Amino acid sequence: MPKITGVIITLNEEKFIERCLRSLAGVVDEIIVVDSFSNDSTEKICKTFNVKFHQHQFTGFMDQKNYAVSLALNKYILSLDADEVLSDELQKSILREKNDLKSDGYYFNRLNNFSGQWIRHSAWYPDRQLRLFNREKGKWGPINVHETFNLNPGCTAVRLKGDILHWAHGSAAELAGKINSYSGIAAKEYFKAGKRVTLFSPVLHLIWRFIVTYFFHLGFLDGKNGLIVCYLGAWSSYLKYSKLRRLIRETNNKK
Repeated sequence: MPKITGVIITLNEEKFIERCLRSLAGVVDEIIVVDSFSNDSTEKICKTFNVKFHQHQFTGFMDQKNYAVSLALNKYILSLDADEVLSDELQKSILREKNDLKSDGYYFNRLNNFSGQWIRHSAWYPDRQLRLFNREKGKWGPINVHETFNLNPGCTAVRLKGDILHWAHGSAAELAGKINSYSGIAAKEYFKAGKRVTLFSPVLHLIWRFIVTYFFHLGFLDGKNGLIVCYLGAWSSYLKYSKLRRLIRETNNKK
């Protein structure tokens, strides 16, 4: 039977990490945690499990995840964030597939929890994620936020039944804070990639993102919290392009 390495990156995840590790137990053959020098109980909790705990300076999500993969002993990697767990159905699906891993990658649906409610519409579900993969057939990228594992051309991938359960955000304030931080990272990555932006790009992206997620993807069916996540998702698009425009303007002014 092929062996699988579970990998997790952490920073101050004492609230979630034990639940994550328990969901991997019995599914993977090795667990690697790469920590960005947490100052809470993350390390202590991890060491109560049979994990290989490493500390590594954080330079970006993509970089940290590629580093974690480089430490694995096994060819197949199962990657989770600390605030995610494998549902019971997904655990069973992985164990059945583990008898004969034929594909290069495996997609899972991800069910996100916002403020105590599972969000089943908008852009938040099924939120398909490639999280079980042959490390030799791709890498994490392309940028250091909203990173995905990208399989090489010609590789095969299938979807397994079951969900990753993701405790995404406890409140609107928490989500807004993360959006503000991530939008700055995304803007810098877009700038490095040479992405262009017009005067109207931020507003147009905000409007279009809200229309797509709230109406086309039925975000309104999730009630008040559906409205909040769709609005904040649209605000995230606005911030990314607004900050990118500012970076471009500041760079041009220095010339």
